[in-house]
Formats: sequence, C-alpha cells, structure tokens
Amino acid sequence: MIKRKCKIIFIRHGATIYTEEDRLCDKIDYPPLNEVGKDEMAETAQWIKSQGVMFDKILCSPEARVIQSARILSKVCKKEAEVIPDLSAKKCGIWSGLSFEQIEQKYPEQLEMYHNNKADFVIPDGESLSSFNNRVGQIIDRIVEENDSNRIIIVTHRDVVQSCIAKILRIPADYQTRIVIPTGSATQISYFRGWALLNYCGLCAY
Repeated sequence: MIKRKCKIIFIRHGATIYTEEDRLCDKIDYPPLNEVGKDEMAETAQWIKSQGVMFDKILCSPEARVIQSARILSKVCKKEAEVIPDLSAKKCGIWSGLSFEQIEQKYPEQLEMYHNNKADFVIPDGESLSSFNNRVGQIIDRIVEENDSNRIIIVTHRDVVQSCIAKILRIPADYQTRIVIPTGSATQISYFRGWALLNYCGLCAY
C-alpha cells in the first residue's frame, strides 16, 4: 500500500465585492467578505462538519478576507486557524482593484504583453506568474514536509489553488488561470513522496 504523506483541502475564501466583479486584488485589508461570502463560508463549514471531514489543523493566507473566512470555519469546527504570512495572493501591482475590462481600457499595451506571455510578464510593481508559482510551490512543499501524515485545511485564494493544481497536473503557467475555482469551494490534493493526486475540486455539496 502506498503511504500518503499529507492531505490538503484547499478552500477558496468567500465572495467579496471584488470577486463578484472579477477584479484582481492583492490588498491585505480590503475588501472584506460580503453577505454572500459569509453565507458561502458558513455553508462550507457546515458541509465539512456534516461530512465528518477529519483534519489536524487549519492554515490560511494573511489577507483579511481569508482570515475572516477561516474564522467562520474555525468557529464551526472548533479549531483555531494559523496564518501563513508568505502564502499571500499574487501581487497585482498597479492592476490591483481592476477588472480585465478596466485594465484593457487603462493599460492596453500591458494587457497585450500579458496575453502574449502570461508566465513571465511582470505587472508594474507586481509579480510574474512564474515567480508566484515558485513562491507558492516552496511554501506548500514546506507545509507537506512539516506535516507528515497530517490532514490540513488551507483557506486561501483562487490563484494559490490554481498554482497547486497546475503543479501536480503539469499544466503550463500560461493555461492555469483557466482552472475554475469558485468562492467557497474545496479542492483536495493528496501528497505522496515525489507525486501528488487531485482528489476533487468544486463546490461543496450544500
């Protein structure tokens, strides 16, 4: 029997006014969850509890909307969340707070460069997708190594979950943004020595 090293359930934070308008955001303190987002996380937490999902700890990204989501989960599941400061959202630089429609109007040349090379294009004052993937990969590798045989819940961002799926399925960075990760959804990845398995990805069965 192949021994699993670590199981991680990634949960995308609940909806905000930015997610509903599909705006990019790397801000720490804004925006907070809206009422839809609070309801999503309450339903996700109840699903985890009702399904008897076993886990050893809850980790989360440092942004307020993520911590707010993790606290809703913590209250239902009776386990405190630990913030991982380095597991922050992809740095959007001057694009933060904008939708792609607004970016096209404001920065058309930059957007064309991005579409021509999503992996390596660096948004001014931001971060390339390749650099972001390297950062996330190192953090997740460390979490897996430090949690041998443990089951972890990580509350985080869409782009973090996309990065983790792309890495284990060897999806090129230029295409990873096509992976749909709804707010409040769960994605389970089982990590073994040298490889990993995507168990499921999608909305929780409310």
